[in-house]
Amino acid sequence: MRLVAAVVLLTAASSAFAYTADELAAKNVAAKGGAEKLAALHSLRLTGKLLVNGDSLQLGYVATVARPDSVRVEATLQGLTVIQAYDGTQGWKVNPFQGRKDPEKMAADDAKELSEDAADFAGPLVDYKAKGYKLEYLGTEDVDGTDAHKLRVTRPNGDITYVFLDPDYFLEIRTINRRIQHGVPRETVTDYGDYEQVNGVYYPFSQASGPSGSSERSNKVQFDKAEANLAVDGALFRFPATQPATAASK
Repeated sequence: MRLVAAVVLLTAASSAFAYTADELAAKNVAAKGGAEKLAALHSLRLTGKLLVNGDSLQLGYVATVARPDSVRVEATLQGLTVIQAYDGTQGWKVNPFQGRKDPEKMAADDAKELSEDAADFAGPLVDYKAKGYKLEYLGTEDVDGTDAHKLRVTRPNGDITYVFLDPDYFLEIRTINRRIQHGVPRETVTDYGDYEQVNGVYYPFSQASGPSGSSERSNKVQFDKAEANLAVDGALFRFPATQPATAASK
């Protein structure tokens, strides 16, 4: 009986690790449209809405990303626009809701999320070797009833992202980002859905995020428009000398 049990356990373990990390990364790239389509996506502007405070507040939302490492996000409510941007070197922000209408430079730790969003706008598994990431397959884990493939992505700075892939479509359904900011570890969970094709690449039009350990996703983004390979002026991402215009006016 012990021998039979051991065989069953071994079979289950082998089944759980039926793929390697490289194979799952390749399947993720193929599921999104393939390496050629992904490489052809040079810039992307997504427009939609941001829901916060238990969906009680709705803000207009614009996210613009451009290769190799630039990103800018804007959230607008009652004529006031919060801006966060990263140009590949420096992060900066404008937050009129805090009474600050002039742009302010961000500390490196505060700009981490922006810099990672810029590098990984097609996903952390895409070109992970070229980005210097270490990738490990950790088997499967339940994600809201789905037996998802779990991978650990370790960045050169030591920050970690756990990526959960749908077992049938090999697209991200959840990520957990663990970053050290100002000496304090912080974890954010993001759930993905409503994948749609943008210039031949599948992108999640629904994203909901919140702190790890909570079932609440306090920030929800729903995109309704996507524009690929726009001619984006690099000044949109750089720290401005004067009050910056919004991406919608560009």
